[in-house]
Amino acid sequence: MRPDDANIVGNVHGGTILKMIEEAGCIIGTRHCNTQTGDRCVAALARVERTDFLHPMFIGEVAHVSAEITYTSKHSVEVQVNVLSENIVTGAKKLTNKAALWYVPFSLQNVAKIIEVPPIEYSGPEQEEAGKKRYEAQKLERLETKERNGEIIMSVSLPEPYTVAFSQSSLIHLIGPSDCTLHGFVHGGVTMKLMDEVAGIVAACHCKTNIVTASVDAINFHRKIKKGCVITISGRMTFTSNKSMEIEVLVDADPLVEAEKGKYRAVTAFFTYISLDKDNKPLPVPPLKVSNAELKCTVI
Repeated sequence: MRPDDANIVGNVHGGTILKMIEEAGCIIGTRHCNTQTGDRCVAALARVERTDFLHPMFIGEVAHVSAEITYTSKHSVEVQVNVLSENIVTGAKKLTNKAALWYVPFSLQNVAKIIEVPPIEYSGPEQEEAGKKRYEAQKLERLETKERNGEIIMSVSLPEPYTVAFSQSSLIHLIGPSDCTLHGFVHGGVTMKLMDEVAGIVAACHCKTNIVTASVDAINFHRKIKKGCVITISGRMTFTSNKSMEIEVLVDADPLVEAEKGKYRAVTAFFTYISLDKDNKPLPVPPLKVSNAELKCTVI
């Protein structure tokens, strides 16, 4: 486990472990479903049962991920995954995670086609019966969840197109060890990259076309951002010409560990973007619609 995999105190992120668990499940599920003749397939994750985080894992430890197929139905595979951490200095090992996942194999030739799963051999009827009960239970819960949540996303009332509110966007990022210098402060390049991403989202939302950065005005780094801060990068359209867009980007930092210091504005800048067609030629930019309230805020 490397610094990129962990939080600011060295504990490996749960998401990092979940990713490893899913990769192991996908590999063994895909391998099993391709042991028969016919369409080649890949196992797609359908459900994750309860995942237990028994002990923390730390930077410098080696993760051992093992996976085993414990039940198969006609169209699904149950995979049990265990994660062990090893301290390579002392040799000590401990079980850190246990998880159960369900996969469904889809044909590589036709992604809408579900492939039949070859059966596995069970150690006895009790093992098969227990697996069948788990299968029926998860199937019922999935159906109930689907019925409860529905498949239709409720429409949300959006601001009028081409207004400031329509395209404004924000991104939240936790400053980790890999973002920082040896002194524990964020690299300027990391901040600028995130600012450009937000500015790009604003430009793309406004134009609905391919967009590229044309220039960046002076970027002002008002205060340092320390490791462990949560930063919010906010962007809004401030001006459009026929061929370009100006986007204001603000970076606010929240020192979670030193909450008494409060949030503060760390970085500000203006980005200029242009809109391109499929041949990478400039396109006209839709004019920005500014309301009286927005115009008043801008003047203030």
